Amino acid sequence: MLDPSSSEEETDEILEEERKVVAAPKVGGARVSPSRTSESSVGLQPSRSSNVRPSSPSPSVASEKEKEDLEKMQREEEERKKRLQLYVFVMRCIAYPFNAKQPTDMARRQQKISKQQLQTVKERFQSFLNGDTQIVADEAFINAVQSYYEVFLKSDRVSRMVQSGGCSAADSREVFKKHIEKRVRSLPEIDGLSKETVLSSWIAKFDTIYRGEEDPRKHQQRMTASAASELILSKDQLYEMFQGILGIKKFEHQLLYNACQLDNPDEQAAQIRRELDGRLQMADQIARGGKFPRFVSREMEAMYIEELKSSVNLLMANLESMPVSKGGEFKLQKLKRGHNTSIIDMGQEDENQLSKSDVVLSFTLEVVIMEVQGLKSLAPNRIVYCTMEVEGGQKLQTDQAEASKPTWGTQGDFTTTHPLPAVKVKLFTESTGVLALEDKELGRVVLHPTPNSPKQAELHKMTVSKGCPDSDLKIKLAVRMDKPQNMKHCGYLWAIGKNVWKRWKKRFFVLVQVSQYTFAMCSYREKKAEPVELLQLDGYTVDYTDPQPGLDGGRTFFNAVKEGDTVIFASDDEQDRILWVQAMYRATGQSHKPVPPTQVQKLNAKGGTAPQLDAPISQFYADRAQKHGMDEFISANPCSFDHASLFEMLQRLTLDHRLNDSYSCLGWFSPGQVFVLDEYCARNGVRGCHRHLCYLRDLLERAENGAMIDPTLLHYSFAFCASHVHGNRPDGIGTVSVDEKERFEGIKDRLRVLLENQITHFRYCFPFGRPEGALKATLSLLERVLMKDIVTPVPQEEVKNVIRKCLEQAALVNYQRLSEYAKVEGKKREMYEHPVFCLASQVMDLTILEKNQKDHRDPENVGRLVTPAKKLEDTIRLAELVIEVLQQNEEHHAEAFAWWSDLMVEHAETFLSLYAVDMDAALEVQPPDSWDSFPLFQLLNDFLRVDYNLCNGKFHKHLQDLYAPLVVRYVDLMESSIAQSIHRGFERETWEPVNNGSGTSEDLFWKLDALQTFIRDLHWPEEEFGKHLETRLKLMSSDMIESCVKRTRAAFEAKLQRSSRTADFRVPQSICTMFNVMVDARAQSAKLCAMELGQERQYHSQIDNLIEETVKEMITLLVAKFVVILESVLAKLSRYDEGTLFSSFLSFTVKAASKYVDVPKPGMDVADSYVTFVRHSQDMLRDKVNEEMYIERLFDQWYTSTMNLLGTWLTDRMDLQLHVYQLKILIRIVKKKYRDFRLQGVLDSTLNSKMYDTVRNRLMLEEATASVREGGMQGISMKDSDTED
Repeated sequence: MLDPSSSEEETDEILEEERKVVAAPKVGGARVSPSRTSESSVGLQPSRSSNVRPSSPSPSVASEKEKEDLEKMQREEEERKKRLQLYVFVMRCIAYPFNAKQPTDMARRQQKISKQQLQTVKERFQSFLNGDTQIVADEAFINAVQSYYEVFLKSDRVSRMVQSGGCSAADSREVFKKHIEKRVRSLPEIDGLSKETVLSSWIAKFDTIYRGEEDPRKHQQRMTASAASELILSKDQLYEMFQGILGIKKFEHQLLYNACQLDNPDEQAAQIRRELDGRLQMADQIARGGKFPRFVSREMEAMYIEELKSSVNLLMANLESMPVSKGGEFKLQKLKRGHNTSIIDMGQEDENQLSKSDVVLSFTLEVVIMEVQGLKSLAPNRIVYCTMEVEGGQKLQTDQAEASKPTWGTQGDFTTTHPLPAVKVKLFTESTGVLALEDKELGRVVLHPTPNSPKQAELHKMTVSKGCPDSDLKIKLAVRMDKPQNMKHCGYLWAIGKNVWKRWKKRFFVLVQVSQYTFAMCSYREKKAEPVELLQLDGYTVDYTDPQPGLDGGRTFFNAVKEGDTVIFASDDEQDRILWVQAMYRATGQSHKPVPPTQVQKLNAKGGTAPQLDAPISQFYADRAQKHGMDEFISANPCSFDHASLFEMLQRLTLDHRLNDSYSCLGWFSPGQVFVLDEYCARNGVRGCHRHLCYLRDLLERAENGAMIDPTLLHYSFAFCASHVHGNRPDGIGTVSVDEKERFEGIKDRLRVLLENQITHFRYCFPFGRPEGALKATLSLLERVLMKDIVTPVPQEEVKNVIRKCLEQAALVNYQRLSEYAKVEGKKREMYEHPVFCLASQVMDLTILEKNQKDHRDPENVGRLVTPAKKLEDTIRLAELVIEVLQQNEEHHAEAFAWWSDLMVEHAETFLSLYAVDMDAALEVQPPDSWDSFPLFQLLNDFLRVDYNLCNGKFHKHLQDLYAPLVVRYVDLMESSIAQSIHRGFERETWEPVNNGSGTSEDLFWKLDALQTFIRDLHWPEEEFGKHLETRLKLMSSDMIESCVKRTRAAFEAKLQRSSRTADFRVPQSICTMFNVMVDARAQSAKLCAMELGQERQYHSQIDNLIEETVKEMITLLVAKFVVILESVLAKLSRYDEGTLFSSFLSFTVKAASKYVDVPKPGMDVADSYVTFVRHSQDMLRDKVNEEMYIERLFDQWYTSTMNLLGTWLTDRMDLQLHVYQLKILIRIVKKKYRDFRLQGVLDSTLNSKMYDTVRNRLMLEEATASVREGGMQGISMKDSDTED
């Protein structure tokens, strides 16, 4: 609490300077009596300084400006006086509250973000994204931060929320947390790392980025200190806060503080009792005079008086329940006052009288023994000590000390109920005698302290015991007797009365407070706990009086007067009298304030400014307050003020102060402010409905000006006012004035307009769903506002219609702002990407951009041309923004509209219908047969088809109707294009291998797959049309693949016909490529032609059968080719058949020549060339054909067919003996063929066929026959052919 003596140190010069600043313009005048204050129209006590206007200059000199300045000065002076008076009332509420306390259950408010802080946070996140920080992060976290930065931090809605004072750091953190939860949930599971751990890690990194380089410990300390001040404030902090709220200077506060004696609880309690008495008297005046406020019903006038009296009764009960002393248990009796018998029923008079046992006092004494002086007779080493006791209590002893140095400093603590106790202190020395039973007493002192006795240590002469030679013993000790809380004053007075203290004599008096409304003057004797006599001060009036003749004793007189009784008191000095009168004035609760004669003389004397030396310090403060013009505010009667208007001003200024502090309060007062406002209303009788009506009006004004106000707060105040006006208060029916009802209806209309506007602008009033739950509370409040009364619920259809209208308007507002944002963003993009615009002559298919009136005035936009491609690009970008808005609505606002989800669907459809206008306009200008707009359909359809509410909705069906013809046209053109590409491709086909087939087949399959993928990726939402598209594409693919297969088969056959028929034939690459085309066609048909439904798999099965049959035919043709080549070899061997002319001639020639030269083995080149052909063909087919099954089938048929041919050839020569050369060649061919086909994987069952056994046996037989002939086989045999070259 402030030091009341701080203002004492100021010099008169400083005070004079302060007076010039604070005091009213010095036009003279004394204080106005309280009776005049009721005539003030502004609810303040007027003074002559405000009624007497300064002398005006002559009309020739005066100007309008001077008059305006003078009027302005007067208005400012009146405003200053009003605030000072209001501050006096507020100070008293803070100093001695007895109705309210600071609430501890209020939600703690977060620190709000300023514009500068938001910019700093943006820079920190940008630094992180640029890699300028040391924070380690993975790509997923960086992407999440990038999205958060773009979507939230850079949003103009967040900037607007910061400007409204409703954005806190907690909001930013919660939005990020909600933003990343979906991302983290969609990440794949990682062994040993839970997603909760990832979330915690990301949040920690976010906090690090948000905090930047700040020291977290300092941040924590600052947050802790601010949080503590947000919860509970001390009295000093409350004084300081309301000085700022009301614009009161520090020294003005000090003057008022000291003059009002705010540090004196007795004075404050007495002030409250006087105020309550005044309010009762005012209620009686209203009842007698009939000056009631206008009520909605005449019967409420009597009820109004009862309300006033019951409110005072409640305050009296509250005041009565206030503890009088710390820890003291006193009987709190409700005592009858002379003027409030109608309020507190006290029963019989004798029940209200105090007995002596009701007056209980408890004192704490501290006795500190310092030293003893004059102790000379004892030897220096003798031991001495002291004992101390309060008569009737325990005895305590000090430590032992030597007689040469008898000092202790020992403190003894005692408690007693005697207002005049006897404290005995004795000095002892230890006895040295053997037979001594107790120590020897050297001296003693008996003291009778009072709470007014000096507290410092003093020397006291001791009474010396017999036999002690030291006659001048003195002891230094201090006795401190604390004054209990319920003892308001004490001291010696002379007194005489009619019923008590009937003899004029000096007695010790104590003013005792038994309860808040019960005081008693008690006289005590020494060593007695109960008073000798007591006087209950109820109904008495105390005042100063002149010396009474015939009463000897006492210098200054005062008396206490009551009907039929007068008690006269006298003290020995003026200051004591003033203190007694002030204490009794507070106790009696009288309206008349006694003025000491010294003060009256000073007021009458001119220029007498120095306070009397014997006046108390409180009087000194009062004099200084009057000197500075504060006396009128201190002495003003609170009951004569219009506290409704004063409180209205106080609440408005407090709300301004609250909204401008560092907390995101949303209109909620701090606990300290709530406490002061509650106490003010209760103490000064401000009606609750008036309070909340003013609060609602102030909150509405701030909300209409863009401040963020919590709708829950509006709901509380509105519900209170509604229940009051409609007579459905929880505490029963109360009086309702016409003014309250009219103001309530006006505020109700304003509130409805505000709520409808907030719902219409819900994306901007509650961006990203912040403050949390505010939108839901707004809808709830709107439903409450629409109620006709407090009981009858409003029909849901009516609420629904209001919300529907708001959301329809919201769709228009949101789309307009989104379009403006897209235009601004597009211009920025153009500025960076296209610094120089193309000339009109260089741009094809230009369309004129529709301009509004503003664009016509903007020279930069005149003549701007936009291509269809640019318009489509802008439309796609706008679609992305539209989807983003709808997703944000679902994410952040859908929960609030949970009861009205169908209206949110209508809102989304309306929003999309507005976009549909721009979309249709952009699509209309696209050139025909242009497919650049399909990404727009995919973008919108991918969003709409997964939304349960919007899928196949109005806009979705419009989108389908718009694109269905385009899709059909696109498929038609693609079918024609693919057919033409097949025809042209196979005409120019070189059959070079390309991937899995030829160039034409690859192009065909790629186009078919791309077309089907494109149509499939459209995810056409209408099932029937989607099935139709799928069926058509499968059928088209089947037809195209069939055409490809047939063309390939024809080319295969033509290729074989054109090739060689001898062993010089080599399988070309093209033959293998054609096989691969078939393989690829079979694989692609499974993907391109297969239908999901069982009965429609015919497309796939038909093309599969076709491919299979074609492959069989191609294998047959190729095997036939291989057979023809073998036939050509056998045809050469046929020339050596036995009995032919060529065979005889050839044998003779060889024999003749062999006599002279080495003749090479005849005919082996034929065998070698055939074996080479076979091996080359096998290797080529094995390496180049991609289907193993086809190779195996081909080799099987090839081996079987050629072996059958050999068998047939040998069978035809069954009767002929083979020529040795035929035998050698056949042995080579058969053995090599068998081995090579076995190596190629032909099964043994096929290799060792019956025909092979026949051929082998024949050749072995021929070999045996030829070996006995001349010349033999020359090393060629069926057995050793493996070793041959």
